Amino acid sequence: MTSPKLTLIGAGPGDPELITLKGIKALQAGQVILYDALIDNRLLQYASPDALKIFVGKRKGYKAYSQEEIHELIVHYAKHFGHVVRLKGGDPFVFGRGYEELIYAQQHGVEVEVIPGISSAIAVPELQHIPVTLRGISESCWITTGTLADGQLSKDLQLAAHSSATIVVLMGVHKLPEIVALYHHLKKAQTPIAIIQNGSLIDEKIVVGTLENIQEKAAAAHIQPPAILVIGEVVRRHPLFSHKSTVACVE
Repeated sequence: MTSPKLTLIGAGPGDPELITLKGIKALQAGQVILYDALIDNRLLQYASPDALKIFVGKRKGYKAYSQEEIHELIVHYAKHFGHVVRLKGGDPFVFGRGYEELIYAQQHGVEVEVIPGISSAIAVPELQHIPVTLRGISESCWITTGTLADGQLSKDLQLAAHSSATIVVLMGVHKLPEIVALYHHLKKAQTPIAIIQNGSLIDEKIVVGTLENIQEKAAAAHIQPPAILVIGEVVRRHPLFSHKSTVACVE
């Protein structure tokens, strides 16, 4: 049997063609594939027909396995099968808990390789022609989570709201009322915002507006997770911002 190995692969923002070539090659070599909820199942066709494929995904309110159980599965299958591929959405080190899995595997004698992925934080706005930085408009970008482990709004988000930087919020749709309240408190309710659901996929949907009106527009468009929030002046560059319609579906 080969030595136990874990390969952490970032699968990209959703479109199965946005995984890297190196990621595909590693996927083809894995004996066990542990894959997440946001993975397009078409990626699994690249795995060996003999590979064991196990869904370990988590969504808000549901998880197939706890993070601790996923750690144990990685080590168990690596030591019994050899090469475990951990297929994660976006990039495994951007709110993907990939580093926690890396450390646990190494502590239990498992070799680890990391193959970066295209992060949805950058790619999803980019696919909608929204730059996260733009000369003369935004000189930096904050990438933050909407919710901390204790359910509270991220304090970093509160700090970022005081700046002129572009803010990309992952896993933040259910925190939209609190984010709106924050911007009202700061008297910045006219700040532009875009919400992009199912970024890079055929059923992608985008809503644009300001922190003043985005809740009503998101409700009218039936926006649901998974979606990202892009907050800042760069959103004004999106064609919908000055158009009569502020909702678009990508077909």
